[in-house]
Amino acid sequence: MIELVKENFDEEVLNHQGVVFVDFWSPKCGPCMELMPEIEAFAAKNEGKAKFCKLDTAGNKRLAISQKVMGLPTMVFYKNGEKVQVYDADSINIDTMQAKLEELIG
Repeated sequence: MIELVKENFDEEVLNHQGVVFVDFWSPKCGPCMELMPEIEAFAAKNEGKAKFCKLDTAGNKRLAISQKVMGLPTMVFYKNGEKVQVYDADSINIDTMQAKLEELIG
């Protein structure tokens, strides 16, 4: 997964033609750390279908806020630079995200 920071966010996500999945997380977020192995497996399983990135919000608060990420964990699908689907702590589900990925690349 590509590590995002303010210097590469636009290039890797907003200017990318295609599907980008971004995991907004923090090392101090317990649920984020619990989900990380599942999210990394999701990214590995779908390598080549989309770009997979993660953003540590602890070091990139302004960037997270600019993307309207107010709670963690948050997972976002972007397509051609546009935010198309947001999953918050209550809606994160690997099967649901897999189905959405298939729909977006379909």
